[in-house]
Amino acid sequence: MEDIERDYDKPIVEACIAAKTSLIVRVGMLELGAGTGSFRVREMMHRIAYPMGVHVRADVNLTDIEATCTDGVSRITEVVDLPTTGVNTERIWLLEHFADWLSVKCGQAGTYHAMTVVSRELVDNLDEPNVYAAARKAVKEVLAQDQDAAKALKDAVATAVHNEDEISQNRIDAAAIDTRTAAGLGTVGSTPRPEDSKDSKVASVSASASADGVDKDSDSNAAGSAATGSSAISQGRGSEAGRPASSDKSASPEPQATGGITVRQAHERLDLIERRKPLYSPLFSGFASAVACAAFVFLLGGGPYDMAGAFVGAGIGQWVRRQMLGRRINQFFATGVAVIIAALACVGTLRLVGIFDPVALRHDTAYIGAILFVIPGFPLVTGGLDIAKLDFPSGVQRITYAFSIILVATLGGWAVARMVMLNPQGFEPMNLSPWLMAGLRLIAAFCGVWGFSVLFNSPQRMALVAAVIGALTDTMRLEMQDLLHVPPEMAAFLGAFLAGMLATVWRSSVRHGLLPPHLGYPRISLTVPSIVIMVPGLYMYRAMFYLGQFNTLNALDWAFRAFMVIICLPIGLVTARVLTDRSWRYDV
Repeated sequence: MEDIERDYDKPIVEACIAAKTSLIVRVGMLELGAGTGSFRVREMMHRIAYPMGVHVRADVNLTDIEATCTDGVSRITEVVDLPTTGVNTERIWLLEHFADWLSVKCGQAGTYHAMTVVSRELVDNLDEPNVYAAARKAVKEVLAQDQDAAKALKDAVATAVHNEDEISQNRIDAAAIDTRTAAGLGTVGSTPRPEDSKDSKVASVSASASADGVDKDSDSNAAGSAATGSSAISQGRGSEAGRPASSDKSASPEPQATGGITVRQAHERLDLIERRKPLYSPLFSGFASAVACAAFVFLLGGGPYDMAGAFVGAGIGQWVRRQMLGRRINQFFATGVAVIIAALACVGTLRLVGIFDPVALRHDTAYIGAILFVIPGFPLVTGGLDIAKLDFPSGVQRITYAFSIILVATLGGWAVARMVMLNPQGFEPMNLSPWLMAGLRLIAAFCGVWGFSVLFNSPQRMALVAAVIGALTDTMRLEMQDLLHVPPEMAAFLGAFLAGMLATVWRSSVRHGLLPPHLGYPRISLTVPSIVIMVPGLYMYRAMFYLGQFNTLNALDWAFRAFMVIICLPIGLVTARVLTDRSWRYDV
């Protein structure tokens, strides 16, 4: 600790390896605590380490990180443990911007945006209540200063698309160089020289090798080629890829590698990210849960009474859950209590309505929809993605955690069914026309994905983008099952695959200037909420219900149905990523 404290007010690039490691590991800890997979945690740690001239090797599990950092002279290992895990898509997004902000401040190029003014404004104004509005305003001001420069930026980005194959191959070559470096066959943490074009090119690609998408390198280089058009774009973009910002005379002064921000200043920005309060109050979170579960019930085949019961039960259950988790009560205990309260509230609501309309008493299956807000979609999907990246320890831990939550939830629902003598046999058919059903499914899927995105703490614009993707993909999935008689497993795969492709199209549209830069969201923040609504919660509950009755044949039947659908969801996302991202297509 003494060496960290000694260098706390030194520029980052001049600080000791312990001070640099404290930043690298802390970013990994925040990323891990936000619920993302271990492959993204490693990727983020590498992005933080590169501009500091540090090589990092990290073992990432569900709640702990062991990282070894070296700068070619000294080596240090740091271990960090988290008390619990959760999901926070806003933090995942802010950390992407922090990585770009830090890279530019250290004299390197940003990789998340062609215009790093978005990252700069977000990170610099984290203590402001309207931080997102400040970022949008900054982008508009930069573009308004010089329309010609804005056009030059878009033209440069468009030109870079034609060089995609060459740039992607350079990323693979750079990854091989990094592998040799880690084995001690090269120089660790070398700084690119502006006068050496070849080294600069390799360093530029290496800096972007951990970027989230295939076009990030081309966007960074394209943004650099537009620098001569205007100082306004140069100020928004930072520096050219692989070259210190000082080499661009038209750019505004940025801290250089010999100066720059201090370790203290970087930690202060991370403090603001870590201590940000949830975007939504427990009451609004309960409302979002109610909307999501009511929509979920409709997509499962439920009618108005089923949706009303699920709305009331899920809203109360999520409000109780947020209150308990806010007091750091054990996750499994909080989940069990919330599920029981949600199921009882749903049953009580329908019994109350049944006094006036006895038809409501026949809707015994509605309470299953009221407990679906606890479905651990993020760890289920990220666990599958980790396994696809051959990270079996983290993947198995995440999937085990997810199934533990599911076990607690289904046991709670089964206990309520036994207490009040319920016998759920499914929802009654509504016999709607195919066109009307498709339109209602589109609306319900949109509302459901929006609700789950709010539960994941997504900003409203991010939630709406995910809702559009989810509305299209889930409606397509259900229509294929009904009209084309596609098996649920294949339909789930195709739905997840389409969600991954649409998220990639959205990200590429932002990077290519077709959409505003501040709408560039991480893929995982769009894809996971959009496919959570495809998780077969009804199948899993039925498996537990029959198991509680010792009807093992039916229990196994529904359990394997659920298992097949669940494994097809991450496979669909992985397939989309492999087809669109060379860093996923090849093992390097």
